[in-house]
Amino acid sequence: MSRLSKMTRLKIRHRQVRPRMLEIQFFPNKDLNRRIALLSSIAAVSLFASRRLDLGEVSLKDLAANAIAYEEALSNGKPTVVEFYADWCEVCRELAPDIYKVEQQYKDRVNFVMLNVDNTKWEQELDEFGVEGIPHFSFLDKEGNEEGNVVGKLPKQYFLENVVALASGDPSVPHARVIGQFSSAEARKVHQVVDPRSHG
Repeated sequence: MSRLSKMTRLKIRHRQVRPRMLEIQFFPNKDLNRRIALLSSIAAVSLFASRRLDLGEVSLKDLAANAIAYEEALSNGKPTVVEFYADWCEVCRELAPDIYKVEQQYKDRVNFVMLNVDNTKWEQELDEFGVEGIPHFSFLDKEGNEEGNVVGKLPKQYFLENVVALASGDPSVPHARVIGQFSSAEARKVHQVVDPRSHG
């Protein structure tokens, strides 16, 4: 019986120690809880802001605002890159920062034109350049003849090499007809733009 008594005593001691350990694990310092809650809130707000705000990132609107008018590009004697795009095009938005970097480097030697496929003003150009998907980049020599085009999401290097060839006056571009992931131009939301100076 003395053995049973020892076992019973051990169980009782074990039960008395265990609740104290659980209390420590489940009820930590309130100051620590407040700090963790504050840091979690700051992290959540930062994540939300970085995904919702541009935070210095270049957008399609920035590119369109800096673009030269199509008619001017065809008459100024410089080679031209014409980008057919739409505001709703995910691939167009994704490529905007890379396009901007190349544009900033070569804007003195090459025209960069943005034509919104949702604007009925550009119907003739859509047909002329055979635009079926966007983004569609047409590379024109200084006389306005198309040297090639790139459609969709492709490595930045393809775009850059074509722009370098135009800027250097090469007789052709290295990537004359390349197609990657794109948005269908058939999904466009056609509207008439009243302002004739608008690229949109």
